[in-house]
Amino acid sequence: MLKLIERLGAIEHDQAGDTLTLPFESRTRGRFKARSDTGRELGLFLDRGPVLRDGEGLRADSGEVILVRAADEPVVTARTEAGLPLARLAYHLGNRHVQLALGEDEQGGWVRFPPDHVLEELAERLGATLDHHDAPFDPEPGAYSQGGHHQGHHHSHAHHHAEGEAHAH
Repeated sequence: MLKLIERLGAIEHDQAGDTLTLPFESRTRGRFKARSDTGRELGLFLDRGPVLRDGEGLRADSGEVILVRAADEPVVTARTEAGLPLARLAYHLGNRHVQLALGEDEQGGWVRFPPDHVLEELAERLGATLDHHDAPFDPEPGAYSQGGHHQGHHHSHAHHHAEGEAHAH
């Protein structure tokens, strides 16, 4: 088993000897067994906390480098007009404290999240059109991250949402 022990940050594809394609949930863990895309047995022995990002390199104890890829998985891509409507969509979805990916393509800007009927209903109320499909889910690391690595965020916030419920973090 190849032991992956060091995060290298973003690397070029040609710097890697193999690739490891994982869904988001697996990329949140630091210690687990997996199989590379060529079928090799891998053991990840990484620091806990930071999410493995699409395009990140991992170094094995042997010196070999493996490239992490985000797997296609079920997602909802919400689209609306650029500018204030898109900012409003991202703000209100983000206020739900869920992981969101943000991006743009030839069709314009979008917000992507795992399927969730409450979020989907909110997005539609805000004028978004929804596309249910399989795509890589590589959410934004968040305001308390630096260089893709999680920094502690331990104080409490009370939030009141549109439906009137409140909760603390």
